[in-house]
Amino acid sequence: MASVVLRGVEKTYPNGQVALSAIDLGIEDGELLVLVGPSGCGKSTLLRIVAGLERPTSGRVLIGDRDVTELAPQGRDLAMVFQSYALYPHKTVEQNLGFGLRMARLPKQDIEARVRRMAEILELSEILDRKPSQLSGGQRQRVALGRALVREPRAFLLDEPLSNLDAALRLQMRAEISRLQQRFGTTTIYVTHDQEEALTLGRRIAVLRKGRLEQLGAPLDVYERPRTLFVARFIGSPPMNVFPCTAEQSGAGVRLLCPAFASPLELSTRAPVEREVDLAVRPHELTLTEPANAHLRATAEVVQPLGSDTLVHAVVNETRFTLMLRGETEIRRGDPLSVRVPEQSAHLFSRGTGERLGP
Repeated sequence: MASVVLRGVEKTYPNGQVALSAIDLGIEDGELLVLVGPSGCGKSTLLRIVAGLERPTSGRVLIGDRDVTELAPQGRDLAMVFQSYALYPHKTVEQNLGFGLRMARLPKQDIEARVRRMAEILELSEILDRKPSQLSGGQRQRVALGRALVREPRAFLLDEPLSNLDAALRLQMRAEISRLQQRFGTTTIYVTHDQEEALTLGRRIAVLRKGRLEQLGAPLDVYERPRTLFVARFIGSPPMNVFPCTAEQSGAGVRLLCPAFASPLELSTRAPVEREVDLAVRPHELTLTEPANAHLRATAEVVQPLGSDTLVHAVVNETRFTLMLRGETEIRRGDPLSVRVPEQSAHLFSRGTGERLGP
């Protein structure tokens, strides 16, 4: 196993498109780090640079204590799993699992022993003689994972490996990948656009936006303390509600005057706050209250029961926001809503820079 370190990695294509800008990132030995962000943010490009499939315009890639920036993919001792699985259709499961070992010219008995062990771990022993066309999506994914793991690489790279699976199977395979990574302790970099996947899989997550590293941290820290408005909106489902407001000093705190609000929101923060701010609040932290205590007096537009929770999409003065309520609700479309914003749930961001304000 080995650590993976990126120092000042940049990638600019001949047409001038900047895919990555000044990426400094370290993945510890045995860690599972998730790269997450919207399509086109540079996460797959970053993974391909680590794999050696693309060369950075500038910067360095280190695996362990070794600089591999100029090294070909086959010299890096990494294993990669692609979105398409990339199984050999004319080979059996057993042949696919052992392919990398045969290319490495390991003794036949060692190959057979490793393949049998991996097949038992992934519950593939009963289908070793089948071709990929005879397998389900989940089985094909497990074969692709097994083919990479059986090589015992220094690091494991996964590029959107579950995006072709249905929702139920994605949940199952997500748990499978986590279990396997903990069992083998292989340094793993996992790329996804699915923020729920990122929150549940990674020991740390790196949020990318337009080729830049927006925030790096433990999943709960990124969720509870987003560094920028982009992270606040991207991480969490449903995303944070955002209200433009004007801030003014009020005694020892700050008063927020928001066009959508029926009454000001008083905050006791002592941190300096800009005049033009964005207030962000997660849907599950908004509470229903009496009209006299409400910050928002809105109208329900859409009610979506989700079983254990209910989403209520509301509107006030052409501003739309979402509440997440526990259990069932008697609220129906067109009903008036009196909503309060708890002070401890308020996140403030600079209107100009999008950076977090205050603690």
